[in-house]
Amino acid sequence: MTATRLSSGGSSIDRSRPVSFSFDGRKLQGFEGDTIASALLASDVAVVGRSFKYHRPRGIWGAGVEEPNALVDVGGSVARTPNTRATTELVLEGMIANSVNASPNAAADRNAFIDRFSRFIPAAFYYKTFMWPDWHLFEPRIRAVAGLGEVDARWQSLAAADQINRHCDVLVVGAGPAGLAAAKLAASAGQSVILVDDQHEPGGSLNHRTGEIDGRPAIAWAAETIGALSATGHTVLPSTTAFGIYDHNLVGLNQRHGDGRPDTLWRVRPRRIVLATGAIERPLPFANNDLPGIMSADAALVYLRRFAVLVGRRVVVATNNDSAYEVAGALAEAGADVTLVDSRKDGTPAVPEGVSLVAGRRVAAARGKMRVEGAVLDEGTLLDADCLVVSGGWTPTIHLFCQARGKLAWSEAQAAFLPGDPVEGMAVAGAAAGAISLSGVFESAAKAMPGATAAPRSTGVEATGGILAAWPIPDARGRVWIDYQNDVTAKDVELAARENFISVEHLKRYTTLGMATDQGKTSNLAGLALMGAVTGRTVPEVGTTTYRPPFTPVPLASFAGARGGELMSPVRRLPLENVHRARGAVFQEYGGWLRPAHYGGADADPDCAIQDEAGRARQSVALFDGSTLGKIEVMGPKAAEFVDFIYYNTMSTLKPGRCRYGFMLAENGVVFDDGILVRLDEHRFVVSCSSSHVASVHARLEEWRQDRFGRDAVYIHNATSEMATLTVSGPNAKKLLATLDLGLSLDDADLPHMAMGEGMFETDPVRVARVSFTGDRSYEVSIRADRAEPLWARMHEAGMAFDAVTIGLEALMILRAEKGYIVIGKDTDGTTLPHDLGVDGPRAKRNGEYVGRRSLFTDVAMPGNRQQLVGLAVARGEEPLATGAHAISRDGGKLRSQGFVTSSYHSPTMGRPIALGLIERGAARHGEAVDIQHLGMVRRATITGPCAFDPSGERLNA
Repeated sequence: MTATRLSSGGSSIDRSRPVSFSFDGRKLQGFEGDTIASALLASDVAVVGRSFKYHRPRGIWGAGVEEPNALVDVGGSVARTPNTRATTELVLEGMIANSVNASPNAAADRNAFIDRFSRFIPAAFYYKTFMWPDWHLFEPRIRAVAGLGEVDARWQSLAAADQINRHCDVLVVGAGPAGLAAAKLAASAGQSVILVDDQHEPGGSLNHRTGEIDGRPAIAWAAETIGALSATGHTVLPSTTAFGIYDHNLVGLNQRHGDGRPDTLWRVRPRRIVLATGAIERPLPFANNDLPGIMSADAALVYLRRFAVLVGRRVVVATNNDSAYEVAGALAEAGADVTLVDSRKDGTPAVPEGVSLVAGRRVAAARGKMRVEGAVLDEGTLLDADCLVVSGGWTPTIHLFCQARGKLAWSEAQAAFLPGDPVEGMAVAGAAAGAISLSGVFESAAKAMPGATAAPRSTGVEATGGILAAWPIPDARGRVWIDYQNDVTAKDVELAARENFISVEHLKRYTTLGMATDQGKTSNLAGLALMGAVTGRTVPEVGTTTYRPPFTPVPLASFAGARGGELMSPVRRLPLENVHRARGAVFQEYGGWLRPAHYGGADADPDCAIQDEAGRARQSVALFDGSTLGKIEVMGPKAAEFVDFIYYNTMSTLKPGRCRYGFMLAENGVVFDDGILVRLDEHRFVVSCSSSHVASVHARLEEWRQDRFGRDAVYIHNATSEMATLTVSGPNAKKLLATLDLGLSLDDADLPHMAMGEGMFETDPVRVARVSFTGDRSYEVSIRADRAEPLWARMHEAGMAFDAVTIGLEALMILRAEKGYIVIGKDTDGTTLPHDLGVDGPRAKRNGEYVGRRSLFTDVAMPGNRQQLVGLAVARGEEPLATGAHAISRDGGKLRSQGFVTSSYHSPTMGRPIALGLIERGAARHGEAVDIQHLGMVRRATITGPCAFDPSGERLNA
């Protein structure tokens, strides 16, 4: 390969702005607009990297995101970034680029000797070789040599990555001829358009292929169209890759800036998606087809016309289709000595001037060591060459179509998979849909935008698409490379077949074909065809692997965005925060909420204030802001069936206007959350879950709704932030609430414990639930969040007559612990099952299916030495037990944990410490003394029932 920069030409570069950079320590020159790849070619750098497994020399293959070889670590004047594609990264002044997987550099890699042992390390050798005597003996060294690129341990983000959410009528992916035509048609129809393209310069093939549109040069038409779209308010995003399509047509875009700023993540929800993603040129199969100097024919044309780089002086163009003829002609016109080898004997286009044609022959092998030096034809002729450009056909870029669950259809005529049945809200146009000529491209664009005005017309020479499939053949001589990035050869595919890994998904994982950042862009079809040939199947019978996002790598910083510090987990705030602060509340964070811990101001002694609040709450009446409690509505004709499935308890028997306490379980049977379920009417429930679990419970409800119930059957609405919940609790709670005149009867016959009523506060509806987390008579009054302040003020005003106390969360924790009420995640852990908490009825009696049911009957779930909820008592006058302290036993002289303390407080009402814990076989050990160890100190405690205060529950109706 003897690449040179021509003295003129290059539509993408600015020769008046030279750029200096380095590659592997070598100082080089380029121009503004060059990519790293084009600048390296202009300096005749043939070896740009080493292959992943065998450390073979590799050169530049492509000119875009399909590039499998030219991965570089960049730094210097730009942010340190590993594994950047040299074909998509613009070269900048002062940039330092280094090859990956090479030591000390790509040209002189000391690990090149590994290739000599290739016969001993074929596909999947590591699954067999390192099992004896122990994998862990080999693991450290293997991990040390695995991976590509180097991570800078000192790297720091210079700025947070932006994230943008956008809606539009039409999102067009790809700004080639099809994408530009579709965007123009949509804009002319009055629709809002976002047009994205992964190239720095939109235009696609129009930037380097010959064409005429509406009587103007194709490249001029493209520039006019892009300018018109921008001028009329539509969004045009160059250097932006649509990397994934997710549920409900959410499209992820990664926008690269090239000026030091982090990439921007776009989340776009369009009404309609047009995929004009083009096609990727495939390699040809022949021995040593991975040598530096072997590249895509289309890429050679890109480098010539956009960057004025002639990739060789003695060029062999090998092809099986018509598209390479324009390439051969352009290279010859630029001064190269060109030989065109076409595997077809008949039906070929006219031979371009200055090109020698060898028809009916194919390249059998490439000659050379560090770069290509010649090509051997199948009949033995040796052609002298310093560059071998190849075109094995075109593979439509249908990754996004498949991500949207589109099905593919095999086209024998084009030797490629094409989009099959249409996907709702999506159309495919241009080369991605199999169109070849500009006329065909514009016709497909018009079909993608039904009802639009007349599409552009091709008025020049049209491309033709004749092709003779050229797939790898079994038992071929030499090493025929299928996947450049992962070092997969034809022999590896044949080995997979011999070992019965003939499923396409097994083939991928056994050989690593189509994995990593390449995702099979250039290799998949050749691998599928070879597997078909070995097993006697056709390509469509072999099938394709699953296409998963992202289409190209996306920086993790883009997904993180500005989420850091408080923005990582934003603190949620009460509607009445300012009111509480004015009353001397001291705030702390609990489960992501900023809530009053206690009152009395920052100067008050916290322990004294908390003890005072808890004591006074039992004596008269307490006011508490419980707005953080979940208020998730479940509605629909199958709402009752849904809550039965979600809850451990049977909930469908609940009558309207009544409440029931219940557990939600994870699939492994562990208690996920607890809380009250309120039935408003036959088809409407309110899930009142733990404050810290609102988001996760909401997500859980949605997950199971989508899995088992349609949106017509069940609808979920999280109303937590819409409603404030103000709690009145204590012996005088009923009297205080009666003064508010809420318009509903508070008689126990009308509103018993675990019932709900509806009333009015002034002109606003309120919902009053008689439920208790303190063990005293309690009422939870829910009102619109923006109307909570007047109600809270009235409660305080009325409470003065009853010596009411406002309590914070710390006092509430004492009150609930006195009653043995649990807090999920505090009094439970990741192994706690419902019968560990004394709730065994549903497990024993329920017959229907519910989440976690099967896990409750596994061996590990059976009663035995399971840790169970208990109370722990110490003598009056002692200090409370330390939360987290372990109950210990001595077995054979060794200490063993039997459980631990989950909650521990001093109870002002009982005048002694109280505690809850999870202790082995605790339910059967009430009255037994146990040693409690904490930080080396051992104390004695007595196992009791969890409820230490009012075990008969009389105060609920006091």
